[in-house]
Amino acid sequence: MEHRRNSSSSTWFLFSTLSCIFLSCFLGSVGAYKNYTVGDSLGWFDKLEKPAVNYQKWVAKKQFSLGDFLIFNTDSNHTIVQTYNFTTYKQCDYDDAQDKDTVQWSSGAQSNGEVTPLTVAVPLLKEGPTYFFSSDYDGEQCKNGQHFKINVTHGLGLPKSLLPDDDSPAPASPVSGDDDSAPDTTVPSNFNNPKEDKDDDKSSDVKSDSCSVLKYAQLYSKFYVFLVLLGMFLLF
Repeated sequence: MEHRRNSSSSTWFLFSTLSCIFLSCFLGSVGAYKNYTVGDSLGWFDKLEKPAVNYQKWVAKKQFSLGDFLIFNTDSNHTIVQTYNFTTYKQCDYDDAQDKDTVQWSSGAQSNGEVTPLTVAVPLLKEGPTYFFSSDYDGEQCKNGQHFKINVTHGLGLPKSLLPDDDSPAPASPVSGDDDSAPDTTVPSNFNNPKEDKDDDKSSDVKSDSCSVLKYAQLYSKFYVFLVLLGMFLLF
């Protein structure tokens, strides 16, 4: 009898532990935005300058969602162009880009011919395929490996700090080729670990979050039922 009691206690301890581990993973996966440093320690450069860069390898196995940030560590000799236009991406040139489908985040402007280091934070604001490349030197840097594409999923949706302000002017179109067309990056005060605002009024966020939360909730429910059945089997 004592042996059976000890066995039951061990079983329920194992059951509780597994439940807690899965629950913590579930909550962690639902509740966090991420910052990704492009190219990790190699930064944002072309193969002529850094032969080891491989942005396709860097992108592999990463999951990008709305509200995440891409951090580009580069210099004023390289540009940062974001586009939703596949043709623009393949051409390594945004001269023929359509209005509002391409943004130049860093123009590569140099002061007195001096190359200076730059760090640019780019928020992911739109779902679906998104492309990045450097257009400097007539696309030469892009053609030498300084480009990549990602797929942005809905995730938790945009945090309130990144929702568009209808009263604020839209960024200038980069099609003009003007160096001043690079828009300012609005970085939230909690940039190092961005999270959603925790206001009492969250009704506007419910729709954007419901799909992701429902998906993880269904997964958790199935796993929980499995653990219950496993516990009953071990007990009897």
